[in-house]
Amino acid sequence: MPLGKLATERMVPLSAATLAALDEWVALRGTHRPLPHPRTGVLTDFLFTRHGRRLGYTRLRNGLLTAAESAGLHRPDGGVLMVTPHQLRHTWATELANAGMSLQALMSLLGHVTPQMTIRYATLASPTLRAAYDEAMGKMRRQFTLTPVGKPILPDKVGWLHSEMLKTRVAHGYCARHESAGACPYANICETCDNYVTAPEFRDTLTDQLADVQALRTDAECRGWTDEAARHDRVAHALTDHLQRLDR
Repeated sequence: MPLGKLATERMVPLSAATLAALDEWVALRGTHRPLPHPRTGVLTDFLFTRHGRRLGYTRLRNGLLTAAESAGLHRPDGGVLMVTPHQLRHTWATELANAGMSLQALMSLLGHVTPQMTIRYATLASPTLRAAYDEAMGKMRRQFTLTPVGKPILPDKVGWLHSEMLKTRVAHGYCARHESAGACPYANICETCDNYVTAPEFRDTLTDQLADVQALRTDAECRGWTDEAARHDRVAHALTDHLQRLDR
């Protein structure tokens, strides 16, 4: 089930104390019928439900308020300290970062796709985190070409073929996407369509495209990108079929 504002699914380890608390809650809650997910409509076995309904935001806030009062947490004016679920997430991430957790591991736990997103949840006072962040940013700067705002990045063909990007070769050009964005759903959609028809005057264009696609397949295999290699393999087979039909 997609989670959070980025709709990403992830696995998060739990401490023994947290697991025991969740088991206690499930036993108290009892069994209940699945409820439609508000974003997808799929019937979902939500964890935090009561009497057949999901717990509302007010219920959660009141629970945190009671916990803060029981723990003796107060504001400077003497009132009970207001704590929100998101503040707890921030505190959790900050403590893990300052305890030495790597930036990559913290990104995975939080469901983030870029270091910049994660760094907002952790203080840079930690030398470990600062070193990890600087290393990641250094790699990103080497990976991307900086261009003036509003102008496209136009790498040369050799640089494009060997870049660490998801690459697509089309008949009259090429494109690239960052790995975190996933492959373009429209990549080579025409060449692999059953209704695609070519002509003899395009033989050289198709031949050049096939050579590049085969190079991209090899590049993906070397990087361990199985899905990308399979995608390029399908395009290569389709282009080979088109060329063979021209020879008949």
